[in-house]
Amino acid sequence: MDFIAFDIETTGTVAGVDRIVEICAVKFISGTVDSVYSTLIDPQRSIPPGASAVNGISDEMVRGKPLIDEILPSLTEFAGSYPLVAHNAPFDTQFLIADFQRHEISTPAGVILDTLPMARKVLPGLANYKLSTIVQYLKLQAGQFHRAEQDAVSCGQVFLELVKRISVGGQAPQLMHLVALTGKPEGRFPLVERQPKQLSLI
Repeated sequence: MDFIAFDIETTGTVAGVDRIVEICAVKFISGTVDSVYSTLIDPQRSIPPGASAVNGISDEMVRGKPLIDEILPSLTEFAGSYPLVAHNAPFDTQFLIADFQRHEISTPAGVILDTLPMARKVLPGLANYKLSTIVQYLKLQAGQFHRAEQDAVSCGQVFLELVKRISVGGQAPQLMHLVALTGKPEGRFPLVERQPKQLSLI
């Protein structure tokens, strides 16, 4: 299955209040990385020390980088209608949805799949289901966690391994079965359309 694995880093945990500082989307074609869309983003505010301690991203690193409304159209174009895979997807998607809606920018069309609930079902009994724990358990190549590109690549590798483990006779499950494995209804980004601006007569 061809898909896009994605991840974001933020200034905090509250979507619509805190801001995205890094986005990465990795396109997997036939089981390997085909192309990568990755960028730091200027949140137009200071990054709290607690957030920097987690993701290693500083104010200096994002100064002069593109703004989120400059990035989202090209992210949508890159993602197209491919299935979208993330670990703990609701966290990432709520931030992206807030910005897509704030700036009235069209969203990617693909189904969103979450490797967190999938891993809980396919790999029962792990101490926890952090991405780093799953990567270590599966003996996948690991890099620096809590940076968007590495986490997106790791998420994609985890997804491929989960799909492999539930494949029958080398035949990957259909998309609807993968959705069912998440235990949630099919999720997609909401349709967003730019609203016409009312002309001022003053």
